[in-house]
Amino acid sequence: MDHSPRTHAGRELEGARIAVVGATGALGSLIVAELTLRGAHLLVVGRDADRLAALGTGVPVVADVGDATAGDAVVAAAHEHLGGLDGLVNAAGVVAFGGLVDTADEVVEELFLTNVIGPLFLLRRVVPLLEESQGFVLQISAVVAERPMPRMVAYSATKAAASAVATALRTELRRSRVDVYDVRPPHTETGLASRPLAGEAPRLPAGKDPAAVARRIVDALAAGEQDLGADSF
Repeated sequence: MDHSPRTHAGRELEGARIAVVGATGALGSLIVAELTLRGAHLLVVGRDADRLAALGTGVPVVADVGDATAGDAVVAAAHEHLGGLDGLVNAAGVVAFGGLVDTADEVVEELFLTNVIGPLFLLRRVVPLLEESQGFVLQISAVVAERPMPRMVAYSATKAAASAVATALRTELRRSRVDVYDVRPPHTETGLASRPLAGEAPRLPAGKDPAAVARRIVDALAAGEQDLGADSF
């Protein structure tokens, strides 16, 4: 049975079985709340069991997106608790600031592990479940995928890579009827810029309201807007 049927425009979220990775983050937690309001059945995936429990919704899955086994944990929990999976939302991510020559090798490595390599590991393991349900992947990138920024070189590169993954995967999975959403929101007041791996954030204009951004993302999912750039918010 398809728990997340296609509508004429997008996805029916009532009863959809969705894994949200980065579920305890500022934006991830708001997406979890929005999907819950719309009747989805969730796996909430993150590194901290207590913070996952505090969400008060969904089946908690303790896993780090940078660990290749995270996808195995998601697949196992989907089989055990939901009987399959209709969608994967990846809202996990880290940031760093500063000139490239001043950015330590281990910071560059962590940026790519969390923002690019880990999500690829995750997709390799989860996509077969999504092919069974003709489900979807929704990858949250960032405005810097479109407009790379100085003093954010490595971070911009990771987000551009995430968008490239989504674009290529959309074509690769077309015959399987798996939809792939590439979401590139503008600067949003999630507090991420105050928690960088390294460096200090440049002066940024006032960001978007994260609750409004989360709502727009879920609206796009329901409507079938698979390419959602910064100017769409």
